[in-house]
Amino acid sequence: MPFDAAPDHDGILVMRDGARIFWLTSGNPEGIPVLHLHGGPGSGTSGGFARRQDPNTYLGISFDQRGCGRSTPLATEPGALRHNNTPQLIADIEELREHLGIERWIVAGGSWGATLALLYAQAHPARVLGLVVVAVPFTTAREVEWLTEGMGRFFPEEWERFAQAVERRDGERIVDAYARVLGSGTSAERLQAARSWCRWEDVHVSLVDGFVPRLSVSTDSHQLVFATLVTHYWSHSGFGGEGILPGMARVQHLPGVIVHGRRDISLPLESAWLLHRAWPGSVLHVVEEGHGGPRMTELMEAAIAEIGATHLPDQGG
Repeated sequence: MPFDAAPDHDGILVMRDGARIFWLTSGNPEGIPVLHLHGGPGSGTSGGFARRQDPNTYLGISFDQRGCGRSTPLATEPGALRHNNTPQLIADIEELREHLGIERWIVAGGSWGATLALLYAQAHPARVLGLVVVAVPFTTAREVEWLTEGMGRFFPEEWERFAQAVERRDGERIVDAYARVLGSGTSAERLQAARSWCRWEDVHVSLVDGFVPRLSVSTDSHQLVFATLVTHYWSHSGFGGEGILPGMARVQHLPGVIVHGRRDISLPLESAWLLHRAWPGSVLHVVEEGHGGPRMTELMEAAIAEIGATHLPDQGG
């Protein structure tokens, strides 16, 4: 469970292009650094994950990815998507690492955060102590098609409502239609599309035990930011998701743990299994949960502690 300590420090990092990235740290400034990457894209960080490790041993780090949360400009502002893509997020992470004076860190992420964690590690393997990825997508075109169209076979009434909420051009994919409307529609069209998208997101994670709607009951502003960023990234296959499996050759030496739910209808287990096959040194935990759950969180925390234990100072005499 999270420790009670409040964040030790937070701040705004002004990037070279003028974007302002909100970050926070919690725990021991001299401890083992652990970077937590939030999902979405566009969910933002509450800071909770940065406080889940022993604050005497670890320095938890999280930040709002550009365009969401307390980072500005928000994705809904004019021109804000122009510099918002996965290579730029990877560059943001590196700039944050340098700003905080961190040499190497454990990198952890769930859902979209897992995609970003894998791509960051492949780009900067020398900066990573180990990887922990949960509810793993690659954000490929095939996965996006499943999330936005194929999964309608399980929720036909909700999917019909979702598919009809925006007008599609001939041959246009649902995700591209939403991205177009959210990027250039009228205010009313954008809000309607955002509400419909967030309702669909809640539907396809509703098989999680104890499910409570989250996105569809959030503020209009949050729904607009979230839907704008998700559709922007998904319509571009995560700006690199197709290359995750081929790129695993660059991180074979890193310790890694993969946690995935067998009942995750949003992201079938196949991707996590293929990742494990491409990364023989990794450990794969399959739990009987959906897209998130308490057991997955427990395993994530335990995996971080296990990797971290190999980097603790020698306590011998």
